[in-house]
Amino acid sequence: MINVVFFAALREQLDCSELTVSSENITTVADLKRQLASKSEQWQTLFGNTSLLSAINHEMVDDEQVIKSGDEVAFFPPVTGG
Repeated sequence: MINVVFFAALREQLDCSELTVSSENITTVADLKRQLASKSEQWQTLFGNTSLLSAINHEMVDDEQVIKSGDEVAFFPPVTGG
């Protein structure tokens, strides 16, 4: 199982702070994004965003990073500042 956590505006837009998904058929962050995007059109729009940031076990990663069962994967929108 993979624990998935959503932060900031992403959490509000999905009306979901976290969920658990089966690690079966998920090898990378990109695989997880595809699975989450299949939940609905809204999820597809949000997870199709190429600027969405990802972290595994509190370390920033890219879409090709390997995910293992037991990992925590966090998604959040890009941070802006000035």
